[in-house]
Amino acid sequence: MAGATTAGEASVALYWLPLGAGGRSVRFNGRVYEAVAAAREHRPARDLYHSALEIYVDNARYVVEMAPVWNDRSTQRGVVCEAAVGARVLGRSRVFRYEVRRWRDGHIPDIAEAVASPQILTRDADVAWRLLAAVSAVPAVVWGRDELCLGEMWNSNSLIAWLLAREELVGRITWPANGRAPGWVAGLRLAARQAGSPRVTPKCAEPVDAP
Repeated sequence: MAGATTAGEASVALYWLPLGAGGRSVRFNGRVYEAVAAAREHRPARDLYHSALEIYVDNARYVVEMAPVWNDRSTQRGVVCEAAVGARVLGRSRVFRYEVRRWRDGHIPDIAEAVASPQILTRDADVAWRLLAAVSAVPAVVWGRDELCLGEMWNSNSLIAWLLAREELVGRITWPANGRAPGWVAGLRLAARQAGSPRVTPKCAEPVDAP
């Protein structure tokens, strides 16, 4: 899937970043979370990943991702929306807020640690523009909760899965070996619900394992 993008060429590239890359605390907490989830679901523990997109169109480069508001000090990050982490009341503090970025000439933190990346999913300029426009429509729900009754918590992977599902690009993805992306299923289910899929239940369900 990976491939270079030349000047003037459109592309949508997916990056898989190990959860907590560059930070011991997040990585340790992720491993604890996955160990508990694996034990509960009677399966082997897997490596956890966070996803982000890099979109080239009309000689411009954009980074699309969801991240804590405090993890980058750049003044122009292309912030589309902000919401709380964990609970709405906690969102009063900057420490417990995240933001969705559509960042022109931005960067993806710890991109050097990306696995099986970049994956070029399309070179269609129309698709690239639609993806960029759709970022503005993402719901500002609480990170780590299932406020939309999708059966899984909402997080950064939910955003990317939701965007790619809208353009039917999910089937072009290659997953990292032994990898899992918590929140991915929530994004797929929201896209299906908005498209009117009869397979999507409107009621809250028990959490399910992501692909």
